[in-house]
Amino acid sequence: MNRSRPHWIIVFGLVFGLYVGLPFLAPVFTHIGWKGAGSAIYFIYSFFCHQLPERSFFLFGPKLTYTLPEIQAAWQDTNNLVILRKFIGNPEMGWKVAWSDRMVSMFTSLWVFSLLWWPLRRRLPKLPVLGLVLLLIPMALDGTTHFLSDLAGIGQGFRDTNLWLATLTHNTFRPEFYAGDAWGSFNSLMRLLTGLLFGLGIAWFAFPYLGEALSGSDAPVHVPVVS
Repeated sequence: MNRSRPHWIIVFGLVFGLYVGLPFLAPVFTHIGWKGAGSAIYFIYSFFCHQLPERSFFLFGPKLTYTLPEIQAAWQDTNNLVILRKFIGNPEMGWKVAWSDRMVSMFTSLWVFSLLWWPLRRRLPKLPVLGLVLLLIPMALDGTTHFLSDLAGIGQGFRDTNLWLATLTHNTFRPEFYAGDAWGSFNSLMRLLTGLLFGLGIAWFAFPYLGEALSGSDAPVHVPVVS
């Protein structure tokens, strides 16, 4: 009889949890003076993320996020992506998490939903391909429009002002909601929401198949009774 072996999900939880958690250790290490360790994490994760400070969270400062003008005032008055991404923070503003808010949302949610899947696996139906596509489309749209907007220059594209959204909603919300990337803005909320849907879709779709491959079938086995 096949028995479900949870060892692989424990290993996944630990290894992927380390991958998800290291970007948060970069500001921690920098804050306590371990700048070499912090710099190493920033460097490693720079290959996986743009690390733009105006689209990142900050720890140990008065604010969770900062606007592009605030970053430019503290760092350099530039829209150059290569220069902006080098800003990791300072003692007054706090220190930047080593990847962007979108990456935090994507991978943290993937880690959490994968761990939640394990105790719920026998009650959850498999997610069909169409369901996966529907959960991934929002991030594809949001990411693509951000990319196209950034082609006009950081801070100068249509996603930086979101005039189209202000027109559609008749300026119902505060100006800070429409413009920029700070916490609570439309852009920040969309990156977090679409990243959350991404993590849910990948975990729900992929982990049932991983479970079958690595743990064996969880279906009950009926043993005939011989009288």
